[in-house]
Amino acid sequence: MNEVKAALQAVLKGALAADVESQTLDFKQEAGTPKETNQKLAQAAVCFANAAGGTIVIGVDDRRPGAQALVGCTLDPATLRARIYELTRPGVLVTCEELLHDGFRLVVVDVPQGIEIHTDAKGAARWRVEKQCLPMSAQDHLLTRERRGIGDVTAAISDRVVDDIHPEALRAARHALAQRADAESAEVARLSDMDLLRALGVVSSQGQLLRGGELLLCDPRPNTYTLLYQHRPTPGGEATLVERLRGPLILVFETVAALAWSRRNVTPVNLPGGRQIDIADFPQPAVREVIANALLHRMYQLPEPVSVEHSPTSFIVESPGPLVAGVDVANILTHPSKPRNRCLFEAARMLSLAEETGRGVDRMYRELILAGHQPPQISQRADSTRVVFSSGTPRTQVVTFLRSLPGFERVDIDTLLLVVTMLRSRTVTAEKLATTIQKTEAEAEAVLSRHAEGPNAILEATRETARMRSHTYRLTPNALQALGPALEYQRTSPRQAEQKIVAHVAEYGRITNRTVRNLLDIDMQMASVLLRALRQHGLLVRTSEQRRGRSVEYGPGPDFPD
Repeated sequence: MNEVKAALQAVLKGALAADVESQTLDFKQEAGTPKETNQKLAQAAVCFANAAGGTIVIGVDDRRPGAQALVGCTLDPATLRARIYELTRPGVLVTCEELLHDGFRLVVVDVPQGIEIHTDAKGAARWRVEKQCLPMSAQDHLLTRERRGIGDVTAAISDRVVDDIHPEALRAARHALAQRADAESAEVARLSDMDLLRALGVVSSQGQLLRGGELLLCDPRPNTYTLLYQHRPTPGGEATLVERLRGPLILVFETVAALAWSRRNVTPVNLPGGRQIDIADFPQPAVREVIANALLHRMYQLPEPVSVEHSPTSFIVESPGPLVAGVDVANILTHPSKPRNRCLFEAARMLSLAEETGRGVDRMYRELILAGHQPPQISQRADSTRVVFSSGTPRTQVVTFLRSLPGFERVDIDTLLLVVTMLRSRTVTAEKLATTIQKTEAEAEAVLSRHAEGPNAILEATRETARMRSHTYRLTPNALQALGPALEYQRTSPRQAEQKIVAHVAEYGRITNRTVRNLLDIDMQMASVLLRALRQHGLLVRTSEQRRGRSVEYGPGPDFPD
């Protein structure tokens, strides 16, 4: 009521009522007949109920300024309340009361936000967008119902029957359960077919197959396919492999995961102590997670398949429908888990196709960063969600540095994102980190303080802010040295790298791939590239009989500088 009175005061002072209307406030006046008036107000109530709720003030002309706008109202509040309920589907329950203002009788209608989607008597669903009452699209319907927790399409009864389940899909489900470590899953794997389906939650109490069970275990309907996989030699090149995958989700998931993994590129990385590990361009756990998310959280009301675009430098997954209502790119790491298709998701989780609740996106970030890659790029449009993994030569210094951290920090997503931040920026504050880790400034400050304390500290407060309450942090000298060229503001240019190699050969007369790696803190592949370039320019020649391997030595070439 305070908003109403403030708006009326603004009108009396000369403002147009239309100018002081808002997302939650609308001015109306009676129409030519009682029937027209009731229909108009019922439509306005539907608009508010389908949005965030609001207030209708009847007896104000929104096209006239000042006191002339107050025209009064003759409607009976109790009768109006009943008529609005009768003219809406399902009926909108409003509250109506009289308001005397500056000598004029007005009627104020308060409309609560609806639980369901409401329509007028003709079946039209509209909602309030800023100051307008606009039609709701099919997409608006779906997202609004989802936001309000109405229904799960995968929990609906399917028109398919249990006999339509693909035998191979059922065998795959039993195998997945048997592979789990807990005894309960192994016991479920040995149940009869119907009891197994009941344990997965994909049949009704009467034994009817649910939509989630159909998607998970049955072949798709004719003329449809589940996923489109394309592999290209370059992101913009022509596809050399196109697979339109049909089948139950449990089989399609494993097929596309195997297709992607079989086309991986691997970079060997030497860790301190002489141990060597292989780093894939796209880590398998991250690939499985992004594919599972696309298949399990997509909008099944939309007909398009999930799309996977794979090249040596990018892995792009696009799924129909935006992110689940309430989740966006700015809170996806911290928002509580909210499965769009809960029936399907819970069955997939039992089969280990999906991570435990709320851990899937974290896992994508963690696996990519630990492999020396950038975090995933997540974006959404009105009808799709897109996740992009970008690859290239893994930053071996980052891989080595992260594996030197204590075990519990190595799997902490806040720590990993802090390191990624410090690769791009010389300093960091709690305000800046809070946006990256999607938490409050107080939580970000706690992360920064933790990494600035103790013998394993990787941060220190800058000299200028050391005595202040809120610090600006930078990497410690040890961390700077360990990360070396991986720091975007501290990289050695190719020209500088060549000069260092030439200077070393001038002093010692020879150099090896291992020496170059140690000298420049780069990986074996990059060292080979530099040595090959120097040989092509005549600055170096091979001086050892050994032609391949670690023992190959190089010395001054014909164009080596004096």
